[in-house]
Amino acid sequence: MEEDTGDRPSTNGTASTVANPTANGCSRRLDDDEFERYSRQMIVPGMGKEGQLRLINSRVLIIGAGGLGCPASMYIAGAGVGTIGIIDGDVVEISNLHRQIGHATFRIGLKKVDSLIQHLMGLNHLPKYIPYPFHLTPQNAADIISQYDLVMDCTDNPATRYLISDICVLLRKPLVSAASIQKSGQLIVLNCPPAPQGSLTPGCAPCYRCCFKKPPPPSSMVSCGEAGVMGPVVGMMGVAQAGEAIKILASALHMPPQSPTDPPERNLHQPTLLIYTYDLESAVGPYSFRALKMGGRKKNCFACGENSTLTLEGIKTGNPDYVQFCSAPTSNVNLPPEERITAAAYHAAKERGELPGHILLDTREKEHFSFGSIEGAVNVPFGKLLMKAAAIKRDGGAASEILPPAESGKGDAPIFVVCRRGVDSQETVEKLKELGLDDQGKRKIVDIIGGMRAWKEEVDPSFPFI
Repeated sequence: MEEDTGDRPSTNGTASTVANPTANGCSRRLDDDEFERYSRQMIVPGMGKEGQLRLINSRVLIIGAGGLGCPASMYIAGAGVGTIGIIDGDVVEISNLHRQIGHATFRIGLKKVDSLIQHLMGLNHLPKYIPYPFHLTPQNAADIISQYDLVMDCTDNPATRYLISDICVLLRKPLVSAASIQKSGQLIVLNCPPAPQGSLTPGCAPCYRCCFKKPPPPSSMVSCGEAGVMGPVVGMMGVAQAGEAIKILASALHMPPQSPTDPPERNLHQPTLLIYTYDLESAVGPYSFRALKMGGRKKNCFACGENSTLTLEGIKTGNPDYVQFCSAPTSNVNLPPEERITAAAYHAAKERGELPGHILLDTREKEHFSFGSIEGAVNVPFGKLLMKAAAIKRDGGAASEILPPAESGKGDAPIFVVCRRGVDSQETVEKLKELGLDDQGKRKIVDIIGGMRAWKEEVDPSFPFI
């Protein structure tokens, strides 16, 4: 890893002045190492020596050193981008390695930025690598992003995505954004070519808020740790991000237009949201791509619209509040104490024979359930349970139909509900009561506090909690 020098951003979030690369990228000649290293790339139509020199003179910031950032950074480094900044505050964990291919088993516990830069140095020692071993915040974002020509959003939470996009609008930086969860991913190029805040001239590219005015519902915001993710899917999106970034930099599309009469070929094609889906359960056609055309800048966009009041100073002082805007998932269920029991207390009561004939519903997804469960539990995935409940309320039918057939006949048996972390189970208790399965309070329906995570902590340390 190279030491930071005076012409590079500091790693404490404070900006230093760096001159932008020349528009044509021809400020110097390629040396022998560069010529040999990048020769196969330079002979591709549309690249050439000038395109390669633009890459060498460019500065790219990769935000996130995980499943997206690893493959994206490898191809950015391999292509010869001259300065590569990487920001991430996390450390390498063993559960990262199936998809975060820039890390390694012997670097578990190391800061992700340091681990990834070690890998990139082995791939290509020529670029300058700048580590930022902390998270991007409203207070440091502008100082860091201002030092780069293009930003790659490789993060995994909506609040940071909106922050990155807003800063890129205000600083006129193109943004290549991707996301991935479970078996699907998406990619979009935003704010490219850059245009001033409030400009609505034809061809102005949208920002993230133009495409996604509101964040997803809190109940749908789950991490890879909760929902899972396939390595090749997130890898595909990271590689695609690198491809878009290289195209933009080699073509000088990241540079602001020199005049309003710049030729139309400066503009990218109509903004497109690329969606990739990988189907593990299909015998034919294991994957698919879809391209959705997106509109240009929105006149009333909060960030880039003509009446926007968004400012860098406002962002630093907490306006807008990104966490509040995206609101982390919370449960609004507040069960009374008599409808809740700890994992340890449930286990003790069961061992003493105090719960004969009771029903234990496990509302985790079948994949989680397959790794292990409490003896006697029956699996009713939370999503399917909600759909059954909605169908019963809409079309009529016996409330007992929501239970598995083997349990539906136990009309007065107490029901205990467990989930992964103790959130879905509370909502399940409420839903079962709404359907009348509590027989007006005569039948006991109880939530196991903390779910299977608590079971591992309080009862069985060997339980394979995932």
